[in-house]
This record gives sequence, structure tokens and C-alpha cells, in this order.
Amino acid sequence: MTTIRPTALLTPRSVAVVGATERPGSYGDTVVRNLIEAGFSGPVHPVNPGRETVHGLPCLPSLLDLPEAVDAVVIAVPAPAVTPAIREAIETGCGGAVVVSAGFGETEAGEALEAELAEVAREAAFPVCGPNGNGVISFRHQAPLWGDSVPAGIGAGSVAMISQSGNVAVNAIGSKRGIGFHTMVSTGNQAVLDTGDWLGSIAELDGVRAIALFQETDGDGAKLAGALATCAANGIGVAVLKVGTSKAGQAAAAAHTGAIAGDQKVFRALIEEAGAAWATDPHELLEITRVLAEPRALPRRAGGPAVLTCSGGDSGIAADQAEQIGLDFPELEKATIDRLKELLPDAVTPANPLDYTSLIWDETDLLSEIVATVGADPHVNQLLLFHDHPEDLREEHREGWAGVRRGLAAGALRNKTPAVLASTLPDLVDPEARAELAEAGIPAVGGIPAALAALNASQRSMASGPAVVAHLRAIAASINGLPRPDENGGEWLSEHQAKSMLRSAGIGVPDSHIASTPSACLDAAAGLEFPVALKLSASSIQHKSELGAVRIGLADETALLAAAEDLMSVAGQIHLTAAQGRPIGDQGGSTGDRDEPVPEPPVFLIEEMAGEGIELIISARTDAVVPSLTIGLGGIWAEFLADSVVIPLPSTPERVQQALTSLKAFGLLSGQRGTDGADLDALASFASKVGHLLLDYRDPSGRGFDLIELNPVVAGSGGVIALDAVAHLA
Repeated sequence: MTTIRPTALLTPRSVAVVGATERPGSYGDTVVRNLIEAGFSGPVHPVNPGRETVHGLPCLPSLLDLPEAVDAVVIAVPAPAVTPAIREAIETGCGGAVVVSAGFGETEAGEALEAELAEVAREAAFPVCGPNGNGVISFRHQAPLWGDSVPAGIGAGSVAMISQSGNVAVNAIGSKRGIGFHTMVSTGNQAVLDTGDWLGSIAELDGVRAIALFQETDGDGAKLAGALATCAANGIGVAVLKVGTSKAGQAAAAAHTGAIAGDQKVFRALIEEAGAAWATDPHELLEITRVLAEPRALPRRAGGPAVLTCSGGDSGIAADQAEQIGLDFPELEKATIDRLKELLPDAVTPANPLDYTSLIWDETDLLSEIVATVGADPHVNQLLLFHDHPEDLREEHREGWAGVRRGLAAGALRNKTPAVLASTLPDLVDPEARAELAEAGIPAVGGIPAALAALNASQRSMASGPAVVAHLRAIAASINGLPRPDENGGEWLSEHQAKSMLRSAGIGVPDSHIASTPSACLDAAAGLEFPVALKLSASSIQHKSELGAVRIGLADETALLAAAEDLMSVAGQIHLTAAQGRPIGDQGGSTGDRDEPVPEPPVFLIEEMAGEGIELIISARTDAVVPSLTIGLGGIWAEFLADSVVIPLPSTPERVQQALTSLKAFGLLSGQRGTDGADLDALASFASKVGHLLLDYRDPSGRGFDLIELNPVVAGSGGVIALDAVAHLA
């Protein structure tokens, strides 16, 4: 697929506005006004056959009448007239277009118009922002290609934002929080360019240090992974707010995987794999990027953050909320504690978080020394300083509060310890104080949750490096290398077929044989060790326990024969139902088409029983934003326990073993509290092989797996073995 780069829209030197007018409130009027009022230095060409001038600028009847091609065309005309304007922009050699017009894919009536627009633009590799979006603002170029009002006085900075919601973008630039924006993109319907395209291009612009993403859909996983790799390579921090969930793919929904690792969890796993931050609301998203954009506030060595406050309540809240998001506060070393005992009131116990109490509130030199002492601790790599500044302080108090703030900041600056100042509530930050602190490289964040999220994000930012970049690029390559989905819906494999492939890939499965009749089961079991399990195996069966198609713990041949005869009626009913085109065991994907070939009848699968161990689910799938591996507690309770980790593929055994530590049940796996635990090396190797099989296997016709689910997998001290297997070829 041809890569379309929106560089001309991000760094425009000349603009044409199709549909320019002076009708107040219209897009055509707003865009021209924005460019004039922003002081855009390049030529602006209004285009409207019904006018001679717009806001004092000569008006052209058509893009074909331009004196020369422009970098950016803003289109603000009714939807049916948009694609003809795109064709003229392409013919004229313009760099790209921003379509603020609505009436496209957001409505059923406009879907055909959007499809035509996309086809024309993609064929010409012509970048288009929108339709149905607010557009693009380059603050550095004073170029608001924007269909809404742009507040005056926004200084250019180093934070970029890409938003699928126009309203979130409008609110971001309209909020009075002192963030210096570099670029703002409201992507609209993303008919031609999606988030990955914008992210990759913005990451290559000079002066960008952090990027905020507001996502409503997953987008193109390969583009997104590649763009995140570019951000990591260029040292650009990324924060993401993702809303909504997309429908898990048909294959995953047929198994347990779709329930325990939905698309949202896979998306988040990709974001976290990139060392990026996960935000919970727009306020947090912007505050995180504020911190990530300030290099002086980011930790530069191993360790963790320390919290200093004059309030026991603040310190307790910070400790509780930090634990919830997995942010650890290191213990202070003895020399630091001894020095703090000399500085603090007798009633204070030195710790992290540190409540230095209000007893020394106005002793600014002492506060500065306390902050410097904590910042010098070798285990501390970042400081979080709590300080509130109410708006309506009386004059006699204002300077005292400012002095405390300056004392705290001075203590951090003495050792050049990275620091963030935070208020307990979002509105208790003074704008002048925020600007003063920003000059010193100390971002001021509103609210405890946002401050802790920003600290967590900045701690994660240290993990970005060559290995992360290489892995993200490998993820992108794996997506591009996946086979195209089978237009007929693919094919489910029977359990014995799936296990044969697992065995060939070096993935542990029980010794087994198949048989077609009860009496043949006795011959098949001759080479196996009792007790055994007996199952019905067919491509039409995914959940055997729900169909009563499995018997376990058969102690001898007599029990095996009785069980096989008992399962004959179950097998007949399964085959009859499958032949009639109805789904078996919540298979999904059955169309009921009577022209489909009649499935093969079930066969008996006789297997040796597994030893003791912990039951897990291990699955791999390709139907979410990126291919992924899921590991969690398994068995029949898999989706109810919901204890799982998701790892983007490809992945190594080392990465798998690291991810296992995030499971709530990791203590069980690692043998804590006297349990035997599992062979973690063997488990990591086993799971990694499942991921490689998903990505690497191709049958003679070129098809590959889009789902492999093993549930349960028994992991014990003696090894790992898959007792059941579901697999689907795309």
C-alpha cells in the first residue's frame, strides 16, 4: 500500500479556501478569518465563483485558476461538491486538503460520497484530513486550517495532539492551562489518513516532544505500531486516551479469547509495549503530555519518585492511588532519613511519601533544604511537590504562598532533580505560577490523579530505547505479513488436527490416538498409559464440555469402551446438527448455507491424562489491532476470573516471562506460600511457540491461523502441556 504523507498540511506555506465566504458562522468564513487573525505569512486564496473578494482578499472562481499550486486546500462546501474540488486540487498539483464539510460516512446517505472521495485521493496518493473534522493547526507556522474559532494568544510549544473527536480538540486548545501546542489535528472520519499516518508524520517534525492521541477506533495496526516506533526512536513521549470497544473478531468470539482479551485490551497492550501512557480522561491526557514534553522533568536514572506535601491527607491519597496504577515509591536510604530527622519537626516520621506538616509551612529555606535532601537520595529519580494556590487569596497571604512554592522549586533545582509540582484539585493552579515554574523546567499539573498518571508515564518513558523501537517495527512487519482472510470465512480444525500441528511446532500435547468406532478405541489405547481421556473431535466442535463430548479419568479398557459407546449418540447428534448448518458449541461463523459440504463426522480422540499443575489459557489471535498472545488462568472459569495478560506479537520467551509477573496469580505460578508452582522457563517457551505458530504457519494454499486457543494448559513443575486446542484458519 502506498504511504501518503500529510507533510504539506502540517507545514503549509500557502493556502486556498474552497467555499470562502463572509457569512458569519460558516466554515468558509471562519477558516479565512482564522488565517488572517493568526497572521499567516503565506498567500491565502479564497475560492468561490459567486464572490469577487472575501475579507479583502481577491476571490478565484476555481482551484484551476490558482496562480500556482498551494500546499493546503481547505474545503468548506456541501458534501456533493467536495470530491470535484479534490480532483481540481490534484490536477493543480496542490499538497493536500482539509475537508471540514460534513455529510459523509457519519451518515448512511453520505457513505457513497466518502467512498468516492477516498478512492480519488488514494489513487493519487493525495493526503486528505477529514471529512467531517475541524482540520489542522500548525501553531509554529501560524496556520489554522481550522473550521472552528481559534482562541487568540496560544503560544507555540512542543505538544502535538491528534484527536478523532473535534470537540475534544476544540476544548484542548480552548482550556486555560498554559500548554504550548505545536500541532493540532482533528482527523474527522479518517477517509484517507488515520491516526498512524498523522502520528508518524508529526513525530518527524522539528520541535515536537510529546503527542496526545484521542482514539475512538483502533485504526491500522501496522501504521500505528510503525508510528510509535518513530516516536520512540525520536524520544517523543506519547499519551493515549481510547474510548469505546470494537467487536471482537468472529473467531475469537467463538472461543474464550474474545471475552478475556477484547480488542480494547489488545490496543492498550500495544500502547504500553511502546512505553506510551494510558490516560483515563481528557484532562489527564493533556497533563501527561505537559510533563512528557518537558525533558528537564523526566527521570534520567533508575529509581522512583518521591512525594512531598504538608498534608497527611494528600500523602495518603497519593500512596493509595499510586498503588492502584502500579507506581512504586522507593524507600529512602538511611543517610537521607537521618538528615531529614535533623530538619523536620520532632513529630514527623521521615518516609516516602513525606508529610513535612504545616508546622514549617512558611520556612522557605528549610523547605528548600528538605526537598534538596530528598532529591539527592540515590533511590529517588523524580520529585512530586504538592502545592495549592487558591485563586482568591488575600493580598497579605499571596506572597507567602508564592514564597513556599519558590522554596520547593529551589530545592529541586539545587540538585537538578527532575520535578513536577501538583495541586490537589485541578483548579488550584495559579496561571502566573505555572508560567514561572515552566521557565524553570518544572511542569505544574492540576489534580492528584493526573499528577500520578504523569509521573507513571514519565517513569515508563525511560524504557524506550533501541529494543522497543525494533520490537514495534517487528510488530508492524508481522501485521503486513499476515495472510489475507479467506473470503469463505475460513476453516475450523478438529482438535486432533490442531494438536498435530502443535506437536510439529514443539508445543507439548498429550500422547494420543484417534479411532472411528468404540471397538477401535481399545486398539488405539493399546499404546497409551491409563487412565485416559476420551473426546469427540471434529471441526464442528469447539466447546466439548458444553456438549457433553468428553470423558476423563477412564481407568481401564472396560471404562473406555463404555464411555465410547455412551458418546456414540452424542456424536450422532453433533454430526446431524452440523450437517443441517446450525452452529455447534457456539461455534459462530456458520451461515446455514445448505450448499456447504457436509462436515466429517466426529472421531474419538483417546489421550493420556496430564499430571498435576495449574490450569491456564494460552491463546494467540490476529483479529485485533495487532496480533497478540494472551495468557491467563484457564479452565471453564477463564472468562469469569479475567486474570490475564496480553502481549503483542512477535514475542520472545523473555518478554513472556516478564509479562507473567503482571498476573494476579503469579504467586501461584512462581511457587509462593509452599505451592509447587510451574516451570516458568518452560511456560514462557511454550507460550512463545504458540505465538510463532500463529504468525509463521501457512498451509499449501497460503492460509494461516487467525486464532489458536489452548484451554486448559496444565503448567507444573515438570513441564507444560495443552489438554484442549481450538484453531481457526483464516
